[in-house]
Amino acid sequence: MGGLREMAAPFVVLGPSGVAVRDRLKHLTAEDEHVLRLVGDHLGTLASRDLKSRCAAGLVHDSEQWAERKRVLTQASSSRWAGSLTKATHDQWALARRGQLAHIQSLEAGMRMIAHRLSLPVGHKGTKRAPGGYRSRREWHAKTRRLHVLADRLKAARADREAGRVRVVRGGKRLLNTRHHLQAVQLTEEQWRTRWEAGRRFLQADGESGKRFGNETIRVTPGGEVSLKLPAPLAHLANAPHGRYVLTARVSFGHRGEQWADRVTANRAVAYRIQEDTARARWYLSASWTIPPVKTVPLAAARAHGLVGVDTNAGHLAAWRLDAHGNPVGEPRRFGYDLTGTAAHRDAQVRHALIRLLHWAKRHGLAIAIEDLDFTAEKTREKHGRRKKFRNLISGMPVARLRARLVSMAAELGITIVAVDPAYTSKWGAQHWRKPLTSTTRKTTRHDTAAVAIGRRALGYAIRRRTAPPPQHRSDAVGHRTVQARPDTPRREGNRPRIPGPRTRSVHAGRGANAVDQDAQHRSGHPAEHKSWKQDSLPLSL
Repeated sequence: MGGLREMAAPFVVLGPSGVAVRDRLKHLTAEDEHVLRLVGDHLGTLASRDLKSRCAAGLVHDSEQWAERKRVLTQASSSRWAGSLTKATHDQWALARRGQLAHIQSLEAGMRMIAHRLSLPVGHKGTKRAPGGYRSRREWHAKTRRLHVLADRLKAARADREAGRVRVVRGGKRLLNTRHHLQAVQLTEEQWRTRWEAGRRFLQADGESGKRFGNETIRVTPGGEVSLKLPAPLAHLANAPHGRYVLTARVSFGHRGEQWADRVTANRAVAYRIQEDTARARWYLSASWTIPPVKTVPLAAARAHGLVGVDTNAGHLAAWRLDAHGNPVGEPRRFGYDLTGTAAHRDAQVRHALIRLLHWAKRHGLAIAIEDLDFTAEKTREKHGRRKKFRNLISGMPVARLRARLVSMAAELGITIVAVDPAYTSKWGAQHWRKPLTSTTRKTTRHDTAAVAIGRRALGYAIRRRTAPPPQHRSDAVGHRTVQARPDTPRREGNRPRIPGPRTRSVHAGRGANAVDQDAQHRSGHPAEHKSWKQDSLPLSL
């Protein structure tokens, strides 16, 4: 067992802290769309200026600068629009800082791996835990140059982080780079420009508890009427009192509509966001609000009746039901999904697989055990080298999205999620469970046994099927070894001492001295039952 890392204890995953729903804005007039674009473009320009000011301030930003930025934005919009703009700017800057730190950690991991492989002889074979040396002198030389390139990038990234500099693109860096590859993505310049402008618009407002319908900036009545407060320069476009513009569209949230209606009726805070889908020529309204933390059940209660172990894979979820003692029950289940196509298609595939898994667990009234996966340090090409297929495999696993979807969907059904350490579950599961669970009618896969290992770890049991009992339980006072002892273990076949007591049925002390002596025990006379043949002495009566 040497060299194994310490396992983290299983824990019950906390439920979601917020809710978001979306509905389409149907039957918008041309004037409505024109007003939405004007407002979004104006506020998007203000958001870009505010983000530039925040990035220029860097680490020296304080509350006074925040207040000054808000005053400037208020003059060109309103106090509530200014509050939403500054909050969105701070969130975007903080996200860029987290991404910057992750980039630095990735560079450091890549440099460590390259340095390790360069220190080994060329052609040195690696192990399952660590890769070996590079295959040729040419590759070794190329990686030496790459090490210097990564060192320069790391130096620049550290300098930016110490100075508080971040690089942010409103609208997305990917969409910005697409401008130089329009033929590859089959877009015209006009189509790209439409997407770029839509991605840089700002039409979102934070909720305000105690205000009418939970939001003064973008207001939605319980009947579905949508109106928004126009910025000061666009107040002449208002079609309602107090500088507001009322859209002709009506919304009715099909999902969680009752919860949303209860909140707006009670004037509780609800945040809204309006977006345009240029590919479909549609407009959408998203509503979001916070919810109190879901009370999680204790881990012992989640284990009481067993649970369902789930192994996450690139194309499916392998699941197996386990009872409270860690024994597999019934047949393994597999819930597949297809990760090809658009992002919306992949997301729908994940949701369909999860809902089938959750409904199966709900029918049996069991919790779900899943691995606490994190492939942040496993995707680097410096570690896996030319194993592009494996790198694509782990990169294609929707770990973060699947985890977020599973937690939120399970909370709605009242199903507990238990997260376990993923270390060695596939290896040990196949080692200890693949053979005993395979029969003439069922071929157990490595993924099925991994689900069993995950479930047993969540239940608090060891993954292996049978372990040696504690020394005091093997016999009286550690006198006799179990059959699991190695052949070279001292006293493995030693005599078992006879100690008077209830376990030995009051046998007198000293009896059973030849308990392990095969020559003394067997009297059948068959040669196969004796280690060696001994002639008995003649009786004294002759």
